[in-house]
Amino acid sequence: MSQPPTPRVLVTPAAEATIDLLRDEHGPLMFHQSGGCCDGSSPMCFTKGEFRVGGNDVWLGQIYGCDFFMSASQFEYWKHTQLTVDVTKGRGASFSLEIPMGVRFLIRSRLFTQEEEQNMAIVYDGEEYLTRPMEA
Repeated sequence: MSQPPTPRVLVTPAAEATIDLLRDEHGPLMFHQSGGCCDGSSPMCFTKGEFRVGGNDVWLGQIYGCDFFMSASQFEYWKHTQLTVDVTKGRGASFSLEIPMGVRFLIRSRLFTQEEEQNMAIVYDGEEYLTRPMEA
């Protein structure tokens, strides 16, 4: 029996609770981590489809029913790490939906083990994402 692929991105229970509140208010959500301005490499939460992704973005998977994307240049730095989306008190400097709640999402990371790297979850660029096979 084969093991399921190693997920590239996870989510904490505290972040799930925040996602629930945001989903109740805004509907389906998505995340993008750019490494650009504002909060730098903090994950930003948007209403699904509000942030347009393309060939310069990488889909890493889903967290709690939300697609998680990262800019391709950031992915080059983070591809050997498992990311965990968490939440903390404080106001970030981004356009992310949680900011008015007085909290902000953040990333915790750890390096994959060699064993985990042998069984990685598939990633897609933003354009491939639209035509990817749906998970069962």
